[in-house]
Amino acid sequence: MKGIQHTLLSYAAAAAVFLLALWWAIALLLALPIVPTPDKVLVRLAHVFSRDIFAHAAWSLWRIAAGLSLAVCIGYPLGVLMGYFRRADRYLSPVVYLTYPIPKIALLPILMLLAGVGELSKILMIFLIIVFQVIVAVRDAIRTLPEERYAPLYSLGASFAQVFRFVILPASLPKFITAVRVAMATAVSVLFFTETFGTQYGMGYYIMDAWLRVNYLEMYAGILVLSAMGLLLFGLIDGFERAACRWQRK
Repeated sequence: MKGIQHTLLSYAAAAAVFLLALWWAIALLLALPIVPTPDKVLVRLAHVFSRDIFAHAAWSLWRIAAGLSLAVCIGYPLGVLMGYFRRADRYLSPVVYLTYPIPKIALLPILMLLAGVGELSKILMIFLIIVFQVIVAVRDAIRTLPEERYAPLYSLGASFAQVFRFVILPASLPKFITAVRVAMATAVSVLFFTETFGTQYGMGYYIMDAWLRVNYLEMYAGILVLSAMGLLLFGLIDGFERAACRWQRK
């Protein structure tokens, strides 16, 4: 495990060095105030991190965590219900298929009218982005299991809880984690947009406020923090996958 973590950190460090070098080359080539060199941005980031950016990042991470938790608590049981019970799938699939393709950002005005411009509408937006992918991924993962696999377990006296723990849960976890990973990038992007409305905290607000003040150093510092947040979130998801799906590596 330590070897894997060391390798991943090495790859992340190498990617960061490559991107910073590329950024530096572009900044020197363009020689424009709107594209400062990374060293100036990093110095500015160190200056304002504890004073400003940390609080904004914490608010954004809280909104993502709340939306993700709500999506998992609702989406995963629904996915299991639709994947295991065919009748439930017949009734619920049309509802999912009709609502899933709707661009979630188009629902933002409705959410703001119903839930206000505060925290609830932002959390609900993250929830809507993630929940449908979780439902579909979990349902499809369970439906790949042949029904003949359940019969011997029930004939031996297994309960549904035992079948869920030892068969359904391991079968659905990989696709569930992949769905969360794919949805996370979209969720962060949409969160950036929603944080420009009705709030004074969040990375979206911080970056747009710096841009409006023509403070390009702080704007790029905010972008760096947003990128680091993405790295943190994906790292946590990968770590959870390695811990929860150990059997995949054997």
